[in-house]
Amino acid sequence: MLTEYRKTCYIDCSCGISGDMMLGALIDAGLPISRLKRELRKLGLKGYSIKARKVTRGGLEATKVDIVAGAQPIRKWLDVRRIIAESSLKTGIKTDSLAIMKRIFEAEASVHAKNIRSVRLHELGAVDCLLDVVGSVTGLDFFGIEFISASKINTGGSLVKTEHGILPVPAPATAELLKGVPIYALDAKHELATPTGAAIVSTLCRDFGRLPEMELKLIGAGAGSLDPPGRSNILRILIGESPQIEIDDEVILVETNIDDMDPRVYEHLMDKLLEAGALDLFLTPIIMKKSRPAVRLSAICKLEVINSITAIILKETTTFGVRVYGAGRRILERKIVKVKTRYGVIRVKFGSLEGRIIKRTPEYLDCSKAATKHGVPLLTVIKAAERAAPEQALHKKKTHCRI
Repeated sequence: MLTEYRKTCYIDCSCGISGDMMLGALIDAGLPISRLKRELRKLGLKGYSIKARKVTRGGLEATKVDIVAGAQPIRKWLDVRRIIAESSLKTGIKTDSLAIMKRIFEAEASVHAKNIRSVRLHELGAVDCLLDVVGSVTGLDFFGIEFISASKINTGGSLVKTEHGILPVPAPATAELLKGVPIYALDAKHELATPTGAAIVSTLCRDFGRLPEMELKLIGAGAGSLDPPGRSNILRILIGESPQIEIDDEVILVETNIDDMDPRVYEHLMDKLLEAGALDLFLTPIIMKKSRPAVRLSAICKLEVINSITAIILKETTTFGVRVYGAGRRILERKIVKVKTRYGVIRVKFGSLEGRIIKRTPEYLDCSKAATKHGVPLLTVIKAAERAAPEQALHKKKTHCRI
């Protein structure tokens, strides 16, 4: 079977992120500045210039982008929306740029208790912000990026001077834009994540965490304005090809290691977890520190029941904590059909892939009860159910299957 690949971009935000750093990283990776300028001219803006130059930050070379703008009219959300919508940019670039810009205006409106239509962008500078956003989206389109992920966001710390006075870092608008995104503060002396950078990464990225598997093709480094000692103030992007993995849905894996619990508790525990919505449960023998034999309890569940699952484990076991991981899963399309056999009605689970049945499995409990009732071997009942479950049985009304 041939493996399909997708063009992937990973954004390393360990030194923060801003709009000009993102733009610099894309140019550093190979986006021609002439191409960038040509695309940005489609916005119809006047009175600005864009320059890119090589600089060093913490001993590393990177590209610094400078946008110099003269006096500009004050622009609100409706002005920005009109500029993008009426431009001759590609539809995809318009869509993503509008989504990012709208989130910036919404964040500003939220933190200042205003309506989105009345917000004016102060520190962001409507022209700088607009060019950074549209330029970044244009650059990602130039490289044909299909999937974007990022590291956790280093926001920095301390205080920042704004039009509204001295504010804590991350600035209120930045924090609003980074809701639902993993953040931390490694440098407590500087603001490392700006609202524009936060809007770009939180809008476009589909995953945050470790570097995904990829065959690395291009690397770009964009420089920030600061050059603090002992740290490279750069944003890196890594562009490559990742294996295309089809994910049907997302689940949560909850785990804990237990070495001091009466094993008779597990049956009661697993019954309660299944009642609470666990999709699957399993116990794995392990060896912990000091060579102590133990058990790893693992529960797979959906996000909506994670609080119930973790609460049961913490209350019903001796553990003091659990680990929680997000995971994607690929599942067969499933149907359960009741079939008639000489030993009674048996439920059979069918599994289909791309419309073709590839598995049929009689339900164990049904077969076990039938075998006991009729005094025959369990395998005899299982085989009888398999023979009685032709593909045509799928045309019958299906029952619910909780897997």
